[in-house]
Amino acid sequence: MTYTPTDYNPYDFANRRHIGPTPDEMAQMLQAVGCDSLDQLIDQTIPADLRQPDPLTWPALSEGELLDRMRAVGAKNAVMTSLIGQGYYGTVTPPAILRNIFENPAWYTAYTPYQPEIAQGRLEALLNFQTMVSDLTGLPVANASLLDESTACAEAMVMAQRVAKSKATAFFVDENCHPQNIAVVQTRAAPLGIEVIVGAPEDCPADRVFAALFQYPGTYGDLRDFRPQIDALHANKALAILATDLLALTMIVEPGALGADIAVGSAQRFGVPMGYGGPHAAFISCRDAYKRSMPGRIVGVSVDARGNQAYRLSLQTREQHIRREKATSNVCTAQALLAVMASMYGVFHGPQGLRAIAERVHGLTERLYRALRAAGAQVVVKDFFDTITIEVGVGQAGILAAARAEGLNLRKIGTTHVGISLDETSDERVVMRVLRAFGIDGVPPHRGELGFTDTFLRQSEYLTHPIFHMNRAETEMMRYMRRLSDRDLALDRAMIPLGSCTMKLNAAAEMIPLSWPEFSSLHPFCPPDQAQGYAEAIFDLKAKLCEITGYDDMSMQPNSGAQGEYAGLLTIQAYHRARGDTGRDICLIPMSAHGTNPASAQMCGMQVVVVKSAPNGDVDLDDFRAKAEQAGDRLAACMITYPSTHGVFEETVREVCKITHDHGGQVYIDGANLNAMVGLVKPGEIGGDVSHLNLHKTFAIPHGGGGPGMGPIGVKAHLAPFLPGHPQTGGAEGPVSGAPYGSASILLISWAYCLMMGGPGLTQATRVAILNANYIAARLRGAYDILFMGNKGRIAHECILDTRPFADVGVTVDDIAKRLIDNGFHAPTMSWPVSGTLMVEPTESETKVEIDRFITALLAIREEIRAVERGEVTPEASPLRHAPHTVEDLIADWDRSYTREAGCFPPASFRGDKYWPPVGRVDNVFGDRNLVCTCPPVESYAQAAE
Repeated sequence: MTYTPTDYNPYDFANRRHIGPTPDEMAQMLQAVGCDSLDQLIDQTIPADLRQPDPLTWPALSEGELLDRMRAVGAKNAVMTSLIGQGYYGTVTPPAILRNIFENPAWYTAYTPYQPEIAQGRLEALLNFQTMVSDLTGLPVANASLLDESTACAEAMVMAQRVAKSKATAFFVDENCHPQNIAVVQTRAAPLGIEVIVGAPEDCPADRVFAALFQYPGTYGDLRDFRPQIDALHANKALAILATDLLALTMIVEPGALGADIAVGSAQRFGVPMGYGGPHAAFISCRDAYKRSMPGRIVGVSVDARGNQAYRLSLQTREQHIRREKATSNVCTAQALLAVMASMYGVFHGPQGLRAIAERVHGLTERLYRALRAAGAQVVVKDFFDTITIEVGVGQAGILAAARAEGLNLRKIGTTHVGISLDETSDERVVMRVLRAFGIDGVPPHRGELGFTDTFLRQSEYLTHPIFHMNRAETEMMRYMRRLSDRDLALDRAMIPLGSCTMKLNAAAEMIPLSWPEFSSLHPFCPPDQAQGYAEAIFDLKAKLCEITGYDDMSMQPNSGAQGEYAGLLTIQAYHRARGDTGRDICLIPMSAHGTNPASAQMCGMQVVVVKSAPNGDVDLDDFRAKAEQAGDRLAACMITYPSTHGVFEETVREVCKITHDHGGQVYIDGANLNAMVGLVKPGEIGGDVSHLNLHKTFAIPHGGGGPGMGPIGVKAHLAPFLPGHPQTGGAEGPVSGAPYGSASILLISWAYCLMMGGPGLTQATRVAILNANYIAARLRGAYDILFMGNKGRIAHECILDTRPFADVGVTVDDIAKRLIDNGFHAPTMSWPVSGTLMVEPTESETKVEIDRFITALLAIREEIRAVERGEVTPEASPLRHAPHTVEDLIADWDRSYTREAGCFPPASFRGDKYWPPVGRVDNVFGDRNLVCTCPPVESYAQAAE
């Protein structure tokens, strides 16, 4: 007999690990869809004239080959001891947090907690974060994180303008703020017509500004008492904002005690590696009177259907989705995973541990200060926490070089000064190396006094809640983190079929390099020759993304999708200005657009003109043409999503682009749905001038419970000169993020994804994503109406299930979403882009068995709705209204019209390892009426347990 070797390749990552259905399963799914082949399905889905002529061709790497490549690239980065400071510091991630949070898919694959019943674990962790920030800043309300410190400063500026009683139009910025903070504030202020005044704090013109931003401690290390400036601002009905440092606040007077109205900063040094710039959780806290104007997400406390304590997102309507073009912020994502890490760092160390770390850092800095002064160095700060600045004159280059020879990076300030920032990783040996760089031998003096006067010494307590005083043995910490993760439903448990959110596999091999020191320990402002590995990775990722999209250049700076929209529109505006078209201020946006689209346009100073949708959900071409003609030479841009937000490849997209170009406008194509295009259609070749790419969707960066994300923008060549710049790297335009490459460390995930998939693998992933979505639509057709389809009856990568007819019998979209929890699923996207509907996106990563389980769940729910329609049960008495069912429901007295079995174990649920939601349906109205945004007192835990 002739032996025939197998052609099965176990190292084919794309087809064996990432893409869910096997070839045999695809054949079964195609039969259900009514197609002979995957090629036929794609031909019926995507208009032929949009298809890209050339395939993506780069070869794929196996997981082992990828990790070898990553090791080689990482070796090109020089891991130095960074003493640069400027808002980024060395920190020690407790191994228990590294393993149980950062490297744990139960935490990093979760989605934003919009379904609170299945997000109680991360909601508690985020509430801990808010409580920690509120306590340390001395302000009563904090949110659940922003993108970075610089953008938090900009958000605070706009928030202050909204709530301040002063009618002034200028904003003051302390010249001692970190340079990137000043630059991002200036970028944000310009299109809004806000005059930014940069100067010394004592020169703040309180009568000319609506608010002022001060850095505390300052970028050069100075501690200043801002009470006189704050009092003057308040006397003129203006607000005071302090950009501050959480570790310093364990020792120095908190902003609230100084009279500040708003505090911002970064939680990076609470156990989150620098990662060449991010991701890091920024924070904002404020006085209670301003909480409803705070950007971002706020976790609050409510009750469930049984009256038990339950957490939820409060004020969760997200103003950009309600206010749209009248919004003051387009914040859509947070940095939830990093906020969870920082909060666990606070729980792990508690107030005593944080204070001890701060005292050690400060003590070493004070010893260094005295040693330098004793040797005759000109130290130019008086009161300081962890940073000092030395005037070195013409000796600057020599000292910086000597420090590099010692394995140290100091901060170059101007041409005559050097800055030194110590941190948690510093020890006496580091101090001795610094002294040697200055030509000073010997051991630094023993600690003497504080490096600041008693005026700055904090008097108030902080982190008094019992959660920060739990037994910090690793056993207890490990169990606490496990208990919280067990309360959540993440992608490691079940499919999360969220339309527009693309919850696909985040492969372990893609995640592993993030914690390697070669990537995690680099400061974003280190000398470029020390970051050659990052340069190689970012350059290659940019090249691949340009090939995928058909664009000519790419900015990797925006660190969220909404920020990518903002950066793209700023790029368009800069292009128009350069051509003398200063009057172009109108942006055409379809009714179905993401809420961040009109909010981003408003932030850029544009006037939003809304375009109607046709009955089939497409952009109304007649209305678009009429409004473009009406705008005339005022037309700056249009913003469209492709495939459409309704999940369809509109055949008129080229015409929309042509109309815009004919009137001198630029076309912005939102990249939220790029997962239906990679390898098949290039947005830059169908008329797009700029697109942002949600790397946390299409390119496999995990959502992390609500962030991190990255939203780089691709542009055609004529827009390339106008991409965001940065104080550290130059460029004609201002920055939109604190670091030159945004959250640079997570770019490695998308690069690894592209390398392991290869060009053909990425294309196949798109094809299977479209197959999976059409399979769901085909199986559910008849039970549910599919709202929008292409001319040939096909959808793209997602479909909208119309659940509005069920409202006639009292069944709501909420009822269906909560009943899916009983089946062990996260609900699809609810009520967007059409109210009362469910938008389903399975992605290519889901297996047929999981998709079939989801279909089983929806069909069973449809039968429960039919029972209501037939009058056999009222909506109030049906399992739909009581969902989700908890263990408490199971063991309580049962007086319902259906059995315990029917309620708790619907057909699609697992029995042996069923997911039990920890709380019943959460009462949103109660939570909004009784807004509590910090950890409730311990008594409430006891009451909830009774």
